[in-house]
Amino acid sequence: MALTSRDETDLLLPLFRGLSEDARFSTFLERVRSRTGAEYVGLVQRSGTGPHADVQEFHAGIDLRAHAQAADPLDTHALDRFHYDALRPGRVYSISEFFDHDPVYRAERTRRMQRLGIADERVVRIADIGDVSAWLILARARPCTAADSALLSSLAPYVEEALRAHVELEGNRVRASVSVQGLARSATAWMVMDREARLLSIDPRLDSWMAETLGYSPRIGERLHNLGVQTERELTAAAAHFTGDDPGAPRPVLLYEEPRLEALLSATTDMPRPSMLVLCRLPHARTAESVERLARLFDLPRREAELAVALNEGLSIAEAAERMGLTLETARNYSKRLYAKLGVRGQAELVRLVSDSVAVMA
Repeated sequence: MALTSRDETDLLLPLFRGLSEDARFSTFLERVRSRTGAEYVGLVQRSGTGPHADVQEFHAGIDLRAHAQAADPLDTHALDRFHYDALRPGRVYSISEFFDHDPVYRAERTRRMQRLGIADERVVRIADIGDVSAWLILARARPCTAADSALLSSLAPYVEEALRAHVELEGNRVRASVSVQGLARSATAWMVMDREARLLSIDPRLDSWMAETLGYSPRIGERLHNLGVQTERELTAAAAHFTGDDPGAPRPVLLYEEPRLEALLSATTDMPRPSMLVLCRLPHARTAESVERLARLFDLPRREAELAVALNEGLSIAEAAERMGLTLETARNYSKRLYAKLGVRGQAELVRLVSDSVAVMA
């Protein structure tokens, strides 16, 4: 059955728009349900294999899973999934095909589905996307028709493409979230500039820091303000270089001397157009959590961990002792114990050890 131009508007557009819906694919599934008069239309997606695989169900109509779980700990999809795995992608199956060889199981399942008001079902397996498997299912209170099967068969390749985009989008979201958290924890912020060093995008944390510290917020489409002639030339030349054909290794630049803001410049990757990535380290004070984490990681008393964090911030032993309310002699004794416990030979090695530790992440 070929999809008509009306089907493309009524079904396919909602299918792909469903990638951005809060209730993923809800409009598409409801349209299919209305089109067929079915009691239930569902898209079941499983990531991974085995008993701990992640299973998501998007559906319209009655909630088969909720109803089945209320009546029995085994939901209907868990009951049938071992059959679903054996299906050939793209072919539409009648659920009765799974059970004709087993009259006892067929009777039990029929009884279960009758309690849900379901008399007949059709299912088509979507071609696997990596480790993601999916099934499009239609269930009715009366026997399914040839038109139902034809519609599922016609929709299957489009659903595969939509799910491929969905899987890719979810993967990108995870990677983006992890990247944002990682940069924030390492006090690293970013800007993206075009080949003329005009701002394309900026990390909100860097935007806030510049507004609070430098007194202005960079504007998209403009160059940074108050850089100084030499720095502006250097940044403009770097932008032309890193948006060229052979960008080479990253290079550092001092954007502002007071307050000091350094940047590491490099070419972006996987961007719609050539651009330059500007990474900046934001100053941030160590927190009480930094002390607690360091104490836990290296099995230190809290006060010794507090001294190690203070030294890592650039304080001398005397300055750290004053801030912590210790005598200089006590602070020196703490430092000697720290050197022995951590296997370092002095303050410089201690600072390097602490700086490399996850304890002092924000």
